[in-house]
Amino acid sequence: MRVAIVSPYDLDVAGGVQSHTLALATALRARGDEVTVIGPGSGGPGRIGVGGSLRVPANGSRAPIALVPAVIGRVRDALRVIGPDVVHVHEPLVPLVGPAASLSSVAPVVLTFHAYAEGGSLARFARAARPLGRRIVAAASAMTAVSAVAAGFHARALGLDPSDLRIVPNGVDVARFATPTGSEPRPPMAGAGSTMLFVGRLERRKGVDIALRAFALLAAERDDLRLRLVGDGPEAREVERLIAAVPDAVRARIERSGRISNDELPRVLAGADVLVVPSRGGESFGIILLEAMAAGTALVAADLAGYRAVARDGREALLVPPDDPKALASAVARILDEPGLRSELIDAGRVRVAGFDWSEVAARTREVYVQAVGGEGSSPA
Repeated sequence: MRVAIVSPYDLDVAGGVQSHTLALATALRARGDEVTVIGPGSGGPGRIGVGGSLRVPANGSRAPIALVPAVIGRVRDALRVIGPDVVHVHEPLVPLVGPAASLSSVAPVVLTFHAYAEGGSLARFARAARPLGRRIVAAASAMTAVSAVAAGFHARALGLDPSDLRIVPNGVDVARFATPTGSEPRPPMAGAGSTMLFVGRLERRKGVDIALRAFALLAAERDDLRLRLVGDGPEAREVERLIAAVPDAVRARIERSGRISNDELPRVLAGADVLVVPSRGGESFGIILLEAMAAGTALVAADLAGYRAVARDGREALLVPPDDPKALASAVARILDEPGLRSELIDAGRVRVAGFDWSEVAARTREVYVQAVGGEGSSPA
């Protein structure tokens, strides 16, 4: 099958939707499909770039999207050149690439919705875009969402029933993240010290300050505990201020790595004893949770609906109230102090993540394509 996958976000900028589209393309190619990814950014093998992007505030972050009107024609030209059997548009409401591809009429269209917000500018935009959104979903042959949370958010915004959107989750390359010891959990921690890890964009939504405050509480009583912070972003100066405020002995056990490559991430995850994911909200899914489970790393995460779709409390992770450093510290302490619990979480995580492997997700996505090309189950007007 000839497939065009469209991302409205700059493919040269790291991000969840960009990673999803590129990884899905790789998985589909492995199944024998001919796949081209279209989006802002530069081109390359298997990719068509349609121009530069601007970072605009969205959902507590900054989204790199194309806002030059000429991009509409570039997207449609690219689709005509490809001549796809199906067009798969991710975040179809995001200007300008999403609507341009969704309404191109060159082939059956599959829509995938990723985002979720409790309120704020994203929710207001979704409501304001409803007339255009209704046109887009009316023209689509099939719709999916990465989680029930994302499906519900967009269904409310567009006046749909959540069941109109089929759930096809994000994926992970399980084999790439698997630890060198294979399926065997790491042995219980000894006295050599342990590492608490945060990986994410340094912004308020991701809760890096919560991770720092939780570590400060733990470090006061655990002189063998280290914190590694991986990532960059707009809160970098605030992070430095918080680090400077802790006692010297604690500060010496905090390592900042900045942003790392995708190739480095499996090793970094596997080298940690516990990953903390203390986001405050606005999360429709949790790819980093999947990656940690594949790497055999114990998890403590905020109890958000999007994260509960990935890791279940007391089974694959310990989930704690958002914006609560004391609760986060307490859960990390449990994992450090209870090797049996840690092993159970890791074992359950490895079982759970197998169902999110890209081979499984690509197969489910291709079922949607076949349905769309066959003209079955078109979306409501």
